[in-house]
Amino acid sequence: MVLSGPALATPDKCGAFLKAAHEQTRHSVTYDSAYTRIPYPMGDVPQNRGVCSDVVIRAYRAIGGDLQQQVHEDMAAHFSLYPKDWGLSHPDRNIDHRRVPNLRVFLRRYGRSLPMTHNPADYVAGDLVTYRLPGNYPHIAIVSDERALEDRRRPLIIHNIGWGPKQEDSLFGAEITGHYRYGV
Repeated sequence: MVLSGPALATPDKCGAFLKAAHEQTRHSVTYDSAYTRIPYPMGDVPQNRGVCSDVVIRAYRAIGGDLQQQVHEDMAAHFSLYPKDWGLSHPDRNIDHRRVPNLRVFLRRYGRSLPMTHNPADYVAGDLVTYRLPGNYPHIAIVSDERALEDRRRPLIIHNIGWGPKQEDSLFGAEITGHYRYGV
């Protein structure tokens, strides 16, 4: 059974979460979505590899959260609630937490679903935003504590959209499919 996620409600936890997300932008990471067998719990693909969800997973790990274990346990108990887009008949602890559609289900169940607006004030540092990219690709990002230079009201996001973890002014750069606050 999944217990409550890591608390971001305290400034210390939120600060540590964001610090871990920012830290990832300082390292070279090759975008690699290949299936990889990883240890369980607290497993991870090699640090120099990853996708958008790995930015989120690694930031939560830095504050003691293990989305691999939390998503796997929830999927094992409630598999029918999760997408079957990959043809699976059962959960796979090596990959399920790295799939954005699975994270969306998990975040709706255990986080707070927030309005998907185009008002920058609605997005708070530490929030998670999911997207549909051109070609119908799912994507996830962390709302940063830093603001865009051209519009100081708009927060930047931290994500890996193919060129390694970056902080960018692209909060509204694609169709938003979810807005979540997890662990608050």
